[in-house]
Amino acid sequence: MVSAEVTPFPQPDVLHPVAHKANVAVQLDGVLKRFGDAIALHKISLTIEEGEFITLLGPSGCGKTTLLNLMAGFAEADGGEIFIDGDLVTEIPPYQREIGIVFQNYALFPHMTVEKNVGYGLRMRGVPKAEIAGVEQALALVKLAGYGQRKPRELSGGQQQRVALALW
Repeated sequence: MVSAEVTPFPQPDVLHPVAHKANVAVQLDGVLKRFGDAIALHKISLTIEEGEFITLLGPSGCGKTTLLNLMAGFAEADGGEIFIDGDLVTEIPPYQREIGIVFQNYALFPHMTVEKNVGYGLRMRGVPKAEIAGVEQALALVKLAGYGQRKPRELSGGQQQRVALALW
């Protein structure tokens, strides 16, 4: 006969003891970000305490990369406030925030549209011009139909990854 002792899950204060610290490293209050008519982030509020480890998890296009870009100052918020170490940094340029982010690189040309990025990759692979004209079909395969005129910076990280896939 096998016996086992059942141990209940630890309470939240045991799982996250750092949550009781008074030092807030990053705070977002009602942050809003739009890309044209599309709302990427709608009144996001978040507090990250000093020493706390968090994960942003969600489907492609839900705003994870946009949120990080806002914290670092690589994108401007359309509303709300961003604080780092208690200082309001919403209007402060990235080089004065003393924060760093390492992103995955999908080797997209930032000055080209999605359509031109995909077309360039196809041209470099020697695909005939008639087939290059069907870039929208390649974008549809990776569920990006209608995104051809956007620049890479207007896409989520997951969408940029799919543009890179459309190149192949």
